Amino acid sequence: MNAPQLKTLRLDADKDTGVAVVTLDRPGRLNAVDLEMAGELRTLWRGLRFDDSVRAVVLTGAGERAFCTGIDRDVVVPQPSSPYMQDDPLLTVGPKANDLWKPVVAAVRGMACGGAFYLLGECEFIVADATAVFFDPHTTYGMVSAYESVLMTQRMPYGEVARMVLMGNAERIGARRAHEIGLVSEVTGEGEALAGAVRCAEVIARCPTEAVQGTVRALWAAKEAARAPAFAQAPHLIALGNLPVERQAELFGGRRGGEFGVR
Repeated sequence: MNAPQLKTLRLDADKDTGVAVVTLDRPGRLNAVDLEMAGELRTLWRGLRFDDSVRAVVLTGAGERAFCTGIDRDVVVPQPSSPYMQDDPLLTVGPKANDLWKPVVAAVRGMACGGAFYLLGECEFIVADATAVFFDPHTTYGMVSAYESVLMTQRMPYGEVARMVLMGNAERIGARRAHEIGLVSEVTGEGEALAGAVRCAEVIARCPTEAVQGTVRALWAAKEAARAPAFAQAPHLIALGNLPVERQAELFGGRRGGEFGVR
């Protein structure tokens, strides 16, 4: 794969181990996703399909404060007037949405909230350090948590997802609790999540490629059966349930994009 010119991401591939590390690289904005990053993620995932030297991927965020805080609040995405249609740039930022069936392990440090679940929901498993915290502030700001809720019910018990998404900004799931409920597969010491995720990815990359990718596809097939009809309900639930943009802005209290962006 010819490395694309990246402005919001970093790609570091180790040809010896077969592991590539993809880093969300907007630490000054808490790695919130703007339209440029969304486009680069799509290009990167699709490009990795053609690089046979990459057999496993680790996804992480730059800096100490956040893995990702969802979409940058400065992003403006015009929406159709119909409640049955919605333009959501985050729907295509994940590896599975881009037909990449190589295993992806997430390494989380600091905050992972709101739209970050679009990415985490398409990773095979999550390694988090002791500082990791997971939350979904949608309801606090008058927004429906739709896609995020669907993705997280495939990773967490229903009651835990319901508590997190319904309590909004008031409910934070720390690393230890995330491990107890199965959201996180391993908790490391502070600053060690990336190394832990890379170790796992290196083990996976040593296994026969076809067997690994077939297994990833089989795992995702089980999730797709429930995910597709649930996603079909999301656009009109969001359109009917979200407060007007101006009212959302009031509830955000003037907070600028990149600070707890949601979707």
